Amino acid sequence: MSTTTLIRHGRIVTAVDDYHADLLIEDGRIAAIGRQLNVGPEVRVIDATGLMVFPGGVDCHTHLENTFGDSTTCDDFESGTRAAAFGGTTTIIDFAFQNQGTSPMDAITRAQAKAEAGASIDYGFHVIVTHVDDAVLGDMRHAIRHEGVSSFKMFMAYLGTVMVDDAAIFRAMRMVGEHGGMIALHAENGTVIDLLIREALAQGHTSPRYHALTRPSILEGEATHRGIKLAELAQAPVYFVHLSAKEALAHVIEARDSGIPVFAETCPHYLFFDESVYDSDDFSLAKYVMSPPLRSREAQDALWTALKTDDLQLVSTDHCPFCMKEGHMGRVRQKMYGQDDFSKIPNGAPGIETRMTVIYDGGVRTGRISLNRFVELTATAPAKLFGLFPRKGTIAVGSDADLVLFDPQAEQVLTAHTHDGNHGNCDYSLFEGRHVHGKVRKVLSRGDLIVDEKAWLGTPGRGQFVRRGEAGGF
Repeated sequence: MSTTTLIRHGRIVTAVDDYHADLLIEDGRIAAIGRQLNVGPEVRVIDATGLMVFPGGVDCHTHLENTFGDSTTCDDFESGTRAAAFGGTTTIIDFAFQNQGTSPMDAITRAQAKAEAGASIDYGFHVIVTHVDDAVLGDMRHAIRHEGVSSFKMFMAYLGTVMVDDAAIFRAMRMVGEHGGMIALHAENGTVIDLLIREALAQGHTSPRYHALTRPSILEGEATHRGIKLAELAQAPVYFVHLSAKEALAHVIEARDSGIPVFAETCPHYLFFDESVYDSDDFSLAKYVMSPPLRSREAQDALWTALKTDDLQLVSTDHCPFCMKEGHMGRVRQKMYGQDDFSKIPNGAPGIETRMTVIYDGGVRTGRISLNRFVELTATAPAKLFGLFPRKGTIAVGSDADLVLFDPQAEQVLTAHTHDGNHGNCDYSLFEGRHVHGKVRKVLSRGDLIVDEKAWLGTPGRGQFVRRGEAGGF
């Protein structure tokens, strides 16, 4: 239970403001903002001198306790939300899976049960829709209007498992467009990718690098263009997850310039790594097996530019962690599951704990984005797009007291090999050994101090399900 707290002498940074003031927190919300606020001796005071105060990060693309095929991500809601908090993220939007033979409402109920037991920060859900009929559309409409779940993910890839056809996507888009929801698309041409994978394996190519070679950027571009046209026909907003390719970005820019409500995210791994990592047949490259794969250096530069110009709206993690060592912390069917067949390597990488720090260091410090834009990309834009604003994503009277006290002068080396450097279950970090400026010092979630330097003060189950409003109304 939160207590009355005063954060004194902080530099408050939002998507639009940058000023010094005190913050008074009561009953888990921001009660007052002002200079030299006076409080009684019973009020807890946190001195934020020399620190920036950001709204807590909102990561709208995470996979905790998610099962893909035969493999389940190694972070559960307890470990994943703890890692998120140490990284400055106080709200996540994870996924509820509509398995074959089940309904979207069943998926939401199952996901909520998992999160309720383990989450230490607040959470919402997108529903992954794997088939569409009248009953499913009815459930989706009910979820938007009555359950606070207003976004639904559909796959244009992974033939034979979660991929849906264009007609299903169009039907879903048309319905959610009428009722205040939004479809999020994984845009890759699944049928052609499936063919390329089968051809590579038939030629004896089994190493991880062939994951990238069988998912060329042109197929992400083609699917993105197709998804935009379906949304345009349905007169509905559309959101593209983990955009990585120049070809896909070009279609998003063209559509937005034409006034079509198209939105897209990218992820830190596409901003800091490129396809040059796939330079051998060594299995260690499995840590870079994610979908879409890493792209060219030119694509990386284009993504940074798009973040600055709002052609891309936000940075999420697509935190989808699988361990490199089979059996680590009891996790099985992890990356080694595909040692003899790249198509069986679980797709995904960790990133929930490092997102805000690496974007600050590699974006703000290098001049690629402004400090206000950093807050917009990591907190405000995801809150607005997915119906969480202004409860989340900003610092304002009445907003939840989700706050990050960030030290811009501190330096650290990112690592997954010490307890202090890795608060999740994954046994590696893509950013291993990276020297960065900036460090999260304290984190408050609804007024509760849950991270205090190296100390973890959060508890499993204290996180709350957040009912979201309409999505796509940016």
